[in-house]
Amino acid sequence: MQNDILVNWSPQETRVAVVENGAVQELHVERTLERGLVGNIYLGKVSRVLPGMQSAFVDIGLERAAFLHVADVWQRHDGADAGPRRGEALLPIEKQIFEGQPLMVQVIKDPIGTKGARLSTQISVAGHLLVFLPQDQHVGVSQKIPADEREALRSRLVALVGQAAQGAGGGFILRTNAEEASDEELADDIAYLRKTWTSIRAAAQRLPAMSLLHQDLSLLQRVMRDLVGEQTLSVRIDSREQFVQLQSYGREYMPKAVDRLQLYKGERPIFDLFGIDEEIARALGRRVDLKSGGYLIVDQTEALTTIDVNTGGYVGARNFDETIFKTNLEAAGTIARQLRLRNLGGIVVVDFIDMARHEHQAAVLDELKKHLARDRVKTVVGGFSPLGLVEMTRKRTRESLAHMLCEPCPTCRGVGEVKTARTVCYDILREVLREARQFNPREFRVIAAPKVVEMFLDEESQHLAGLSDFIGKPISLQAEGELGPDQYDIVLL
Repeated sequence: MQNDILVNWSPQETRVAVVENGAVQELHVERTLERGLVGNIYLGKVSRVLPGMQSAFVDIGLERAAFLHVADVWQRHDGADAGPRRGEALLPIEKQIFEGQPLMVQVIKDPIGTKGARLSTQISVAGHLLVFLPQDQHVGVSQKIPADEREALRSRLVALVGQAAQGAGGGFILRTNAEEASDEELADDIAYLRKTWTSIRAAAQRLPAMSLLHQDLSLLQRVMRDLVGEQTLSVRIDSREQFVQLQSYGREYMPKAVDRLQLYKGERPIFDLFGIDEEIARALGRRVDLKSGGYLIVDQTEALTTIDVNTGGYVGARNFDETIFKTNLEAAGTIARQLRLRNLGGIVVVDFIDMARHEHQAAVLDELKKHLARDRVKTVVGGFSPLGLVEMTRKRTRESLAHMLCEPCPTCRGVGEVKTARTVCYDILREVLREARQFNPREFRVIAAPKVVEMFLDEESQHLAGLSDFIGKPISLQAEGELGPDQYDIVLL
């Protein structure tokens, strides 16, 4: 399926949309202030060695010196270029590094509060499919890949690494998303990682200490590396500065993709061309309307995501079974798109409308799998359960769109619902009675949301007056617009 990639850039945020047949399929967002340092490689300068703590502080040009523990110091062994072996005693840190020493280090943990970043001298460079280990000679496969597939993948990778080596050392680890990659894709990633490491080493020889040698790729660079392929017609960018930088990066590392780059010069914002801002707003809602009149309800929780399919007002088919079947068929394609658009990962449970005929169930399941096959993220789909549910998993690759752009509602605190005004009134009546049994004020003043106060003055006025008579104290009301629907306070006067 051919696609276009649209890039909206601003100093504070980069947004990328992947569009197929005029419909947004994927959204990626990166915010400048939220980019961490993990993965960055620096030429640091050892500022202090602490033998008692078996650690050192390394200045990498940040506000605070970074921390390096002896367990994160790479050690060379005779006959092998591996790091410390399991169960082997570590060489004391004071015998490995000294104050003032230039040292190539990589950030493995971002600074938090008053603590500086945590470092390692065991360098790794991540690609789309592989991780390059320049100090190692090991070729490995992710443990998350099934054991019966690992040896075949390792053999393929060893052969490719040998073909591409040409005297260059280093080891590789095959990532989970490379499980179904072709030899050509793996070879391209090997070449990209070796070239990246060559530029890092050259920078280390050229630049002074406390310099940044390699920064983890920005979203735009990852777009070039991971999203642009033969199916991509164009990559349109609305920033001349970023267009020039991406051209330079592409010529160096992704020459096949450079011709697809285009500078967008239109007066309308680039995301307006395909209504992408409206699509983002819809992707943050629970309800997704289908063209037929049916709709989906998408609920994302900590444990899993549930998707409920409903017929709504769809009555276009000749009988009810056909109505259900047509709605489920349309829902299958929409569900696959919503998973990509919202970047929903983990366990997903789909509650299709119950279908009496097994051939209808099989057709809906085939439709879902067909659309999911276009997803770059690995998905595994089960069949219909005895309860008519379809369980599936989708690999988590990054935060979902909702988690990235939203936070729990301060009013409902993430529940999704708030108490009714009448329920809050009754809570207040009980609380006033409780307070009256413990204290003896001159008056009780209830401060609540306007809707609650209005309920007390109208439908619940009799109950409020009855409580006032019972406790023998006046109860006054004060509306406060800034309070949430179920928030209140009782003041003793």
